[in-house]
Amino acid sequence: MITFENVSKVYEDGTRAVDSINFTINKGEFFVLIGPSGCGKTTTLKMMNRLIPLSDGTIFVNGRKISDFNIHELRWDIGYVLQQIALFPHMTIEENIAIVPELKKWKKDNIYRRVTELLEMVGLDPDTYRNRKPSELSGGEQQRVGVIRALAADPEIILMDEPFSALDPLSREKLQDDIIHLQKSIKKTIIFVTHDMKEAMKLADRICLMNDGKIVQLATPEELISHPSNDFVRDFVSGASWMNSDFSLEDLMEPAHHNNLSSSPSLTAHASLEEVLTLLSEHEQIRVEKNGQAIGYINRQMLIHYLSESVPVGGNNHV
Repeated sequence: MITFENVSKVYEDGTRAVDSINFTINKGEFFVLIGPSGCGKTTTLKMMNRLIPLSDGTIFVNGRKISDFNIHELRWDIGYVLQQIALFPHMTIEENIAIVPELKKWKKDNIYRRVTELLEMVGLDPDTYRNRKPSELSGGEQQRVGVIRALAADPEIILMDEPFSALDPLSREKLQDDIIHLQKSIKKTIIFVTHDMKEAMKLADRICLMNDGKIVQLATPEELISHPSNDFVRDFVSGASWMNSDFSLEDLMEPAHHNNLSSSPSLTAHASLEEVLTLLSEHEQIRVEKNGQAIGYINRQMLIHYLSESVPVGGNNHV
């Protein structure tokens, strides 16, 4: 679907924002770019629709170089959602959503049906919201409109640049749930930039962790936890802000019952999250003991679920 071959971005002052990266994003994949501030994740995203020109290398979309596309054709076929929602304030919600379909000369009846379908898709009643202005909507509602505006002309690819980071925690959680539900329905290829590891863990099929313009590790959430490629990844995934005194293995584990735990390595019920992460990077399952007796077990999938639900918003002290 999207392939980067030896892609670099070097600015006039010599800053190498992206340094010879190679990867492929699969059709229908939810692909998350994450890393410390200045790591190159947003530059990487913006090169995909030529908002930032690349310096070296080649980017392909469906086997075709992006430099061979007419710039308008390329951008019309790639939806784009920003942190700053940027709805046109003097236009109605319907008019905002209809911008690209109108540019593509869709029939008015088709546009009307598409606006209705999209508003219903994100739980906004079309009769209520169609003729409202952006100022009449909450921040979360505006961001929903921003998302469906990017979907309006039915593009194959959606780029999302920290789209939920300005929202309050409740709205953010709701939008994350919405986008997961939406992706199951529409099966688009979504490339999502975030600085929040909790968000990445919750949303991604694969996570691309960057630092200093390079890809440090590209893996599924489970692989990042179980097989970090180096100390930077291990530190980023298990950063100090995740290690909180409220963590309890007894809250997280499943009871022992009749599971065969004799061959699994063990930790006490008082073990820290860091100890759990370290041991699960080497073993599929851990036996939890209390007073020398097995009381339960935890595996990688259970840990990932815990992290995606429990890591504080903002995720990591490195970003």
